[in-house]
Amino acid sequence: QVQLVESGGGLVQAGGSLRLSCAASGRTFSRYSMGWFRQAPGKEREFVAAISWGTGNTLYADSVKARFTISRDNAKNMVSLQMNSLKPEDTAVYYCAADPNPYLTTTRTQRGTSWDYWGQGTQVTVSS
Repeated sequence: QVQLVESGGGLVQAGGSLRLSCAASGRTFSRYSMGWFRQAPGKEREFVAAISWGTGNTLYADSVKARFTISRDNAKNMVSLQMNSLKPEDTAVYYCAADPNPYLTTTRTQRGTSWDYWGQGTQVTVSS
C-alpha cells in the first residue's frame, strides 16, 4: 500500500516556474514507478511524466517535453516535477501516481488505469 500527498501547486504567471512534490508513505517506495497526470476543467485526465524504478528511465508527454523534469529521491520517498516556461494551458489539477511495474512503455504508462495508487491532487493555475 502506498499513500501519496502532493504539494507545491499555486498561481503563477505564464513563463514562470513551479515545483511540485509528492511524498509517499510505504516501505517499498523505491520499487514503484512514479508518475504525474493532470486534469483540466471539462477535460479528461492526461499523462504528464513518469520515472521508472527499474531503470530510472523517464517518459514525458509531448506537450511538456523540454519544459518539465521529473525526478525522484528514494531516500526521502519523494518524487518531484519541475515545471518551467509554464503556459496557461498547463492549468490543471496535478496528480501523483504510483505503479509497481518497473518499466515504462509508451502505451501502458500513459494510460491512467495502469497506475495503482493516486494522490488527492494539487491545483496549478497559470495566468496569461
